[in-house]
Order: sequence, then C-alpha cells, then structure tokens
Amino acid sequence: IVGPLESKPWPKTCQNCGAARHSVNCAASHFQIQVASTMSKANLFYAQSGGVTAVINASACGVIETARKHKDKIGKVYAGLNGIVGALHEELIDTNKESAKTIAALRSTPAGAFGSCRYKLKSYAENKREYERLIEVFKAHNIRYFLYNGGGDSQDTANKFAQLSVEKGYPINCIGVPKTVDNDLPITDNCPGFGSVAKYVAVSIREAGLDVASMCASSTKVFVMEVMGRHAGWIAGAAGLAAEQDGDAPHIILFPEIAFNREKFLKKVKSCVKKHGYCAIVVSEGVQNPDGSFLAEAGGKDAFGHAQLGGVAPFIAEMVKEELGYKYHWAVADYLQRAARHIASRTDVEQAYAVGAAAVEFALAGKTAVMPAIIRGKGKKYSWKIGEAKLADVANVEKMLPRSYISRDGFSITEEARQYFAPLVQGEDYPEYKNGLPQYARLKKVLEKKKLKAWRG
Repeated sequence: IVGPLESKPWPKTCQNCGAARHSVNCAASHFQIQVASTMSKANLFYAQSGGVTAVINASACGVIETARKHKDKIGKVYAGLNGIVGALHEELIDTNKESAKTIAALRSTPAGAFGSCRYKLKSYAENKREYERLIEVFKAHNIRYFLYNGGGDSQDTANKFAQLSVEKGYPINCIGVPKTVDNDLPITDNCPGFGSVAKYVAVSIREAGLDVASMCASSTKVFVMEVMGRHAGWIAGAAGLAAEQDGDAPHIILFPEIAFNREKFLKKVKSCVKKHGYCAIVVSEGVQNPDGSFLAEAGGKDAFGHAQLGGVAPFIAEMVKEELGYKYHWAVADYLQRAARHIASRTDVEQAYAVGAAAVEFALAGKTAVMPAIIRGKGKKYSWKIGEAKLADVANVEKMLPRSYISRDGFSITEEARQYFAPLVQGEDYPEYKNGLPQYARLKKVLEKKKLKAWRG
C-alpha cells in the first residue's frame, strides 16, 4: 500500500464524451483529470487512546513534525478529538491550523493535548457498524494513514482495522504508536511514558522517606505510597531505584507478581521499624491475595473491561495500625505520577518523540499492522534504536516483571532490575517556565468541516 492512488487502465468508453474511441481532445481531457487526481494527497489520522502520560504529546509532536516534512506525500494531519471517538463522530482536528511553535511545544506538554478516551472497539462480528463508520469517515476525508497511540487494547484495535480495511476494499496503512506507563507491552524493551513515571515515583519515595525519617522518633513510623500497575509491577519496581544504601526508602515493595502474605509482610514492617525507626512502603494497586483476587477492588469494570481498583494504600496502612499499632500516613500517586512533565526523563521524551516520527515513516514506506519498538543495545553503555513489531504479536499481551527482577524475599528489586530501570530515568527535559510555573501548549483545535450525517452509534 503506497497511497490512495493506483494505476488503472483507460476505460473502453470515454467517460467524458461517451465515444467508443478517444479523440485528441478526449485524451487531453483525461490527462488533466489524471493530473488533478494525482495532486490530491492522502491525509493522515492520529488518535490518542487510554490513560495518558507525561510524554504522549511528545509522540504527537513527532508524528506531526515528521508529517510536515513530507508535504509532497501527506496532505493534512488530522487528530481525533477525544481519540477514536472523534473519528466516529467525524470530529477531526486539523493540525495544519496550528503553528510550528505550538506543535513544538507539544513535546514538553503532559496529558493528551487532543483528548483521549477509554473506548474499546468490539470485534467486527459484534459491532460492524462502528468499523464501517470509520471507513466512511476516512473515505470522506481521503485518510489513508491511521496512527493509533496507545497500549495493548489500542494496538489490537489498529490491527483489526488494518485487516478489515483491506477486506472492505479501502486499504489504510495502520501503525500503532506505543504508549503506557504500565510498561507492559511485549517486544519493545520499554514503553514511552514509563521512564518518566518511574523517575517520579523514585524521586517521590526518596523525598517522602526523608520526611518520615525526620519525624519517626515521636510521630509517623509507617508511610505507604500506592502506585499504578494493575497486573505488572514495573512502576513499583522502579521505585526501588531510590534505595541506594541500606536503610534508604523504600524498605518494602509489594508487587502484583508476588502473592500477598499478611504474616510475612507484618513481620517485615516490624523489623524495619525496629532497625531504622520507620518503614516506607511502595505498593502496586494490583497487589493480589493468594487466590488471585485484588487486595482492594472497588467493584465494577472500566470501558476496557478491567476491574476497577480501590485504594490499596489505606488498606495496607490500616492493617499495620490494627496489628502493630504504628502511626501511619499514606498517599496515592494516582494521576500525579503520569502527569508529572516537570520532572520527566529526558530518555523517555526522546523515545516518545522517536516512535511518533518512526510511525509516519513506516506508513509512508507502505507498512501496515506494525508498531515502532524500542530495542536496547547490548553494550555496557546504554543505547537504543527503533525496531519494528507486528501488531498481532503485541495486541492484548501483557509483559510481566521478571521474577529475576524481584528479590528472593519478594520485597525489593535485584541488581539486574536496577540495571534495567536506571537508564530509563536518566536526564532532565524541563519545560519552559514563566512566573515560576511551567508553560504548556494551548491548541486551537479547529475542527474540519463535516461531510457525513451525525453518528448515532
């Protein structure tokens, strides 16, 4: 698939005058039509999906700036208002209306500048109308490149649409753009968004640990910080970078991969307080009981069908209070950890931009149903490059934290894990500051004129 235009034989009957044979005038007329058609360049559609990150807009910046370098091949770059929902409602933001300065500012802007959504397309058999609607919208706006910036569910959607578009006779180059703070996509060494959240939680537990240590003699003795991670403990593990010497926070990390053992945990807390005067704990939201149930499940499901988790930090803190009598404090990093662009990892920003730029190059090269992947170099000095992964191998597959990254007692990380995490949090990439506060991009979000009837899905 190289674009919207395909070479077709001349019709036997002139489509202009109906003559059985073409006259010189007819031929000239056909030639003008062919040239006009060739001048209609394919457009590109980009959408953000799922939970946002501190650097997802850096990927958007990479997409848009790279596409603008290929004006000879790409017409307009549309962004879905609120992700794929924007495509269904034909709410397409014309990014060509944004200045180069504004687009450049996306690189240092957190969250989803165009709006994201938690909306999972069902299979074609279950809801073919949604897929047909997307094709209708893409046809109406001459969109031949579809770049979907998201996690595992999003890569699954892009893969399904790539296959279906060919079956329906309107081939579109579908490229996945990796993103997730959970760092659980397979094949890619790490996911854009993870390095920055890893840096944030490591810094936060180090600073909070110092706070508690200074007060523990007469006040708080236990501090619990809850971080994201439904099934995989990558974020919780990254917090372990803060502990460089014996006694440094965090003293205990609770991973989803290790079944929670109440007695063993309380014994560890008691020994930490006795030895250091306090105990700083990092707990992943997805910590599970031995039977596989979550320690803190609020009930209900989100739009992707995932269990809605409650606060595991207060649950753990209360347990410590009841059993050991220690005064405690707890905190839930929640959105703060994924929105903290002011302390983003420079490595993460560079990688996020690179996968966005590579996605455009992949599409222009005729590739489809693939995703740019980050490949780690094998030398002692950290290096990385962009590789390629098939969406079929990425979709709906979760990469768990290896057991070799978790200490034997299950409460901390190993040196192998430290070597993996450390390069990903390296470097600072501060946004521009004004009046003491960071300045972020403000988009016009000019919508393209609609051409279809309103979506009633």
